[in-house]
Amino acid sequence: MRVVMKFGGTSIGNGSNFGHVAKIINSYAESHETIVLVSAMAGVTDQLIDCAERSQKDITKEVLRDFIQELLKKHLKAAEESIDDEFILKEVEQKLTETLEELERVLIGISLLKELSSQAKDKVMSFGERLSTPILWGAVKNLNIPVVYLTGYEAGIVTDERFGNARPIWNISIEKIQKTLVPLLEQRYTIIISGFIAGTEDGLITTLGRGGTDFSAAIIGTSIEADEIIFWKETTGVLTTDPNLEPNAQTIPSLSYAEAMELAYFGAKILHPKCLQPVMERENILVRVKNTFKPDAEGSIIVPATEQVENVAKAVSVLFNAGIIEVGGAEMIGTPGIAAHIFGAFEKADANVIMISQSSSEANISVVVNRSDIRKTEKVLKETFAYTNYIKYVRSEDDICVIGVVGEGLKGTPGVAAKVFQAVAQKGVNVRMIAQGSSELNISFVVKEKDGGLAVRALHEAFELGEKIIK
Repeated sequence: MRVVMKFGGTSIGNGSNFGHVAKIINSYAESHETIVLVSAMAGVTDQLIDCAERSQKDITKEVLRDFIQELLKKHLKAAEESIDDEFILKEVEQKLTETLEELERVLIGISLLKELSSQAKDKVMSFGERLSTPILWGAVKNLNIPVVYLTGYEAGIVTDERFGNARPIWNISIEKIQKTLVPLLEQRYTIIISGFIAGTEDGLITTLGRGGTDFSAAIIGTSIEADEIIFWKETTGVLTTDPNLEPNAQTIPSLSYAEAMELAYFGAKILHPKCLQPVMERENILVRVKNTFKPDAEGSIIVPATEQVENVAKAVSVLFNAGIIEVGGAEMIGTPGIAAHIFGAFEKADANVIMISQSSSEANISVVVNRSDIRKTEKVLKETFAYTNYIKYVRSEDDICVIGVVGEGLKGTPGVAAKVFQAVAQKGVNVRMIAQGSSELNISFVVKEKDGGLAVRALHEAFELGEKIIK
């Protein structure tokens, strides 16, 4: 049985955690062909980005050296706490030192040029995983397991040149991944791979964007036709809602690919939607979400499809840091191609469209985007229609959030929408915008950000998600 596992930064937050994760890997490696994707240690990527951005402005060599020494100290401590064998430890320490010497040279180069290109930023960000991977390799090897480690590019993940948010070139990647990893698995090696980072066909380092290590696991898992992909998190699985908003949130034992995709897209932080897409296309891979610190807990299993169940809804998601852009004007009515021009402006602004609603009169289109995209998108829209009479106004709100009620049971069930909006209305929450996809798996709506928690709790209670296990 082939298993691909992913461990995030929280799972390897210190040396003790590295040792704990190594024991989890060992429990699988004894009887499974095992590949492990690993993130940077918690907080390291943010520190790297911050230092890179300061390097292009005004930073001294002394400050850079102090930063490098702090990183070395942090990672050496983790290695020393998780590796007993002195020869393995020495090899890891040497690799960490060499890697950080390379990082220092890169940062000095940025400082001298006073320029931080997207390509250079990707290279700097890659060092987090390049530091954590050899430590986990050493912790696993310390348990007498045959193990090798590779970067994502060495494993075979080849991408385009969209630095910062690269996309895999699937035909090349699949061939390279199979050629590189399958022989190692057949020789019974456990393989540790740095997540998040990959490379172009010319070998330039790229990163896969937010959720990149999850995406790496999905790329590897689908390419080698894994039986299972296990995402090890700090929660006990996929939850009925954000436990920070509703303390009575429960673990969902089983949900479908489609349900998981909807939850991921509309704010659930357990998995990123782009890591589910390649798995959905395979349709024969089981996905599990388990708790690193409670490995015996069942967690959640994600399967191609689930049977119709008693529970109409399985979860309530919430997406914060969003905003609405509203475009309107009477001249929009009956004007061919107006929507194409509007969304062309969103594309030009490189704004991710989260949700769309249009009035039946066609005189108004409302679009939800990430809050950070509002100002630049407004500017592009106004420039696009500056010399026409089609658009009379472009307005925005930047203090909203998107609430989603998700579940296979929503399909074809009468009265669901009424139940949703009655629940929030009884709490005095005003709904600004509504949308439901053709799949009927999700009813989404927009409220003021200050009302987000109240709306989540009202819906969680209305659908009794905290009172019994959702199957």
